[in-house]
Amino acid sequence: MEFELWWLLGFPLFFALGWLAARVDIKQLLSESRALPLSYFKGLNFLLNEQPDKAIEAFIEVVKVDPQTIELHFALGSLFRRRGEVERAIRMHENLLDRPDLAPDQKLTALYELAQDYLKAGLLDRAEEMFGKLQGTQYEQQGLKFLLEIFEQEKDWKKAIDASRRMDAVAGQSSAVDIANFYCELAVGEMTHSRWAAARDYVREALNVNRKCARASILLGDIELTQHNNERAIEAWKRIEGQNPAYLSLIADKLLLAYRNLGRQDEGLQLLRGYLGSYPSLDLLNATFQGEIEHRGADSAYRLVRDELARNPTLLGLDKLLEAQLLEVPAERRQDLQLIKNLVHQHTRSLALYRCDNCGFKARQFYWHCPACNGWETYSPRRTEERELAS
Repeated sequence: MEFELWWLLGFPLFFALGWLAARVDIKQLLSESRALPLSYFKGLNFLLNEQPDKAIEAFIEVVKVDPQTIELHFALGSLFRRRGEVERAIRMHENLLDRPDLAPDQKLTALYELAQDYLKAGLLDRAEEMFGKLQGTQYEQQGLKFLLEIFEQEKDWKKAIDASRRMDAVAGQSSAVDIANFYCELAVGEMTHSRWAAARDYVREALNVNRKCARASILLGDIELTQHNNERAIEAWKRIEGQNPAYLSLIADKLLLAYRNLGRQDEGLQLLRGYLGSYPSLDLLNATFQGEIEHRGADSAYRLVRDELARNPTLLGLDKLLEAQLLEVPAERRQDLQLIKNLVHQHTRSLALYRCDNCGFKARQFYWHCPACNGWETYSPRRTEERELAS
C-alpha cells in the first residue's frame, strides 16, 4: 500500500519536473538560435541540399557578421584545405593566430591547422617549423607523424630516425622496421659515393635496430662484393635465410656470381637448388635456371625446370620450360614452339608483378618503400601468381 501511494504521488512530480526542464531547454535553444545570423541557416540549408559551394559562401558571411564563431573558422579552414583552396585556408588560420582574444587551446589548434595548410601547399620548411612547436602539447603525436612525412619527402633520414624515436617514446610503440630502413637509405647514399666504411656502419646500425632486417644483409653483401670480398658477401647473404627466406630470391643472381668469382660455381648451384627446394620461388628458379644453362648445359636446365613445374605448376614456370626446350629443339620445330612461348609469355606479364600488402599497388619492380602508400617493407618479394596460388 505504501509503495502504491509513493508511486501515485511521485510520478506526477517527476513528470512535472521533466516538463519544466524541457521548457527551459527549448527556451534556451530558441534564444540561442535567434542570436545566430540568418546566413548560418542558409548555409545549413545549402549543405542539406548538397550545394557545398553556396554553403561555404553563406558561412563566410556568418564569420564576417560574427567574428566570435571560432569553431566555424576552424571548420571552414579545414574545408578549404580539403578542397585544395590552400591559400584561403592559410589566411583563415593565420587570422585566427593573430587574434589577441584567442584562448590558449584554440591558439594551439590554429597552429596545428596552419601547419597542415603549409604541408598541403608544399611549404615544407614552414610546416616543419610549425609542427616542431607542437612538441610537449596535445598535438605532439600527430605533429610527429607529419614531421616524419616531411623528412621522408626530403630524404632527410637522420631527422626521420630522430622523429621515429620520439614517436615511439610518446606513443609507446616500436618503429624498428622503419628506423632500420632509414639506416639502409643512409647506407645506400654512402655506397653511391663509394664511402664503403660509412656504408658498413649504417648497415650495422640497421641490424642493431632490427636483427631481422633482410635489406641490411643484402646491402652488406653488396658492399663486400663490390670490395671483392666474395666470402664475406656470401656469408652476409646466407644470413637472410634466418631473417626472412622469401628475400633470398632478390640475391640469387649475386650469390651465384660470388661463388663463380671464387671458382666454386658447382657449390653455388647446389646451394640455390637447396633454397629452391625449401623456399619455392619463380625468381630463385630463374636464377638457378640461368646458372644451369651456363655451367651444366641446356639439358640440365630443362630437367630442373620440368621437375620444379611438376612440383609447383605456374604459367611463369611453363614459360621458363618452353625457353629451355627452345635451346635443344630441332630447327624445323623451333618456329612453332617459339609461337607457343610468345603466347604464354604475353599472359604471364600480368602475373610477374609485385604487390604492396598495405595498399595493393602493383609494380614490375620490387620496392622497399611503397610509392603509393609510403609503407616500408610492405612488398612481398614473391610474384603475384605465386601468392595467389599459395592463398
